[in-house]
Amino acid sequence: MDVALGGTFDPVHDGHRRLFERAFELGDVTVGLTSDGLAPKTRDSDRQVRSHDERKERLATELEPIAAEYDREFEIRKLESPTGIATEPQFDYLVVSPETREGGARINEIRRERGHDPLEVVVVPHVLAEDGDIISSTRIVNGEIDEHGAVRDDN
Repeated sequence: MDVALGGTFDPVHDGHRRLFERAFELGDVTVGLTSDGLAPKTRDSDRQVRSHDERKERLATELEPIAAEYDREFEIRKLESPTGIATEPQFDYLVVSPETREGGARINEIRRERGHDPLEVVVVPHVLAEDGDIISSTRIVNGEIDEHGAVRDDN
């Protein structure tokens, strides 16, 4: 089975890791990593995002041990549009977080228009920080929490 997953992943945190683990449970994974041009357009807040090359290198480092644990392959591809790679016919699953569920529905509309079977959209619940709010890259960048959801002492 082929699994698609997409995002900016900057910085990678335990919520992302849960997405990755679920994806590798399902099959070989292709990650669409937002391009430098797309990344700022997908953010709810205006914040600096590392370059695509730097994010790709860090992401590969995160994915390698998870792929090995599940005896799966992975590929990281540049994502130039929000619907990106998942509209391609080879995929069976799309792994999403709750806030990107609607994107999965849009991807399946495009797939139907192109004559492809719809993807099974697998929604992975958020991982909560110790304060009960979700772990997010923005909260990490803002210094509220660390990548595991521990509240920073200086807040």
